[in-house]
Amino acid sequence: MKKKVFASDFDGTLYFYKADVKLPPESVEKIKAYQAAGHLFGLCTGRQMGGLTPFIGGVIEPDFYITSSGANIVDRNFQPIFKRGVDRAAADALIRRYKGDHRMTLDVEGEICVFAEMNYPGRYHIITGVDDAPEGLIHQVSIHNETLEEAAAVSAWVNEHYGDYVTAFQNVVEVDIAPRDCSKGAGVDCLRAYMRDRWGDVTLYGIGDSINDLPLLDAADVSYTFPYAPEEAQKRATKVVETIVDALNDSMSDQR
Repeated sequence: MKKKVFASDFDGTLYFYKADVKLPPESVEKIKAYQAAGHLFGLCTGRQMGGLTPFIGGVIEPDFYITSSGANIVDRNFQPIFKRGVDRAAADALIRRYKGDHRMTLDVEGEICVFAEMNYPGRYHIITGVDDAPEGLIHQVSIHNETLEEAAAVSAWVNEHYGDYVTAFQNVVEVDIAPRDCSKGAGVDCLRAYMRDRWGDVTLYGIGDSINDLPLLDAADVSYTFPYAPEEAQKRATKVVETIVDALNDSMSDQR
């Protein structure tokens, strides 16, 4: 039987930041059981590495991390698998356009960079722009918006004017701007090639809940989403499930 590799979105799929129970214990236990059975579980998210570890450290131990919409992929020991960076001039132009009216975040080599202090349990850097950001690749620029419509407009503008350099993905009211040709789907394709080198042929499962997960759903061999996901995600997923526990159970019983 092929090795099973399960790539999960984070926010709205595994972690629910607005809920009283943000990381459901039944999900944690099923992930551990999945890994104990010899399968591989990891994350595929628009978040930076620094936006994950404070919330899952000591709770779950992913076998891989596809972060910043596929621009920074590392293994379970945080060793690099794939890295790409946003052109610094393009990042600077986007910061100059949107910083005054929007909350913005940069991922620089997995580190969170912001423009004002914030209430956050992990490490972050306060910067004024690209010039005083830490050295290294800017994996992603993220822009927070107040409404879905505003996020859609920002995403469309960025793709129209900077599409030669970056790709903008709308994630509810967030817009994640990754290097051109990076996406969660491209990240899954890269991970599949990496896993095949180590395990032979694999079956790759993916789950997500939002529009920015469409490339993930398309790239996975078997994909899952939820009844609360956008209609387009439900159409493009292989199966619609109630929870990630249901998806993991389905993956474990799959005979392909």
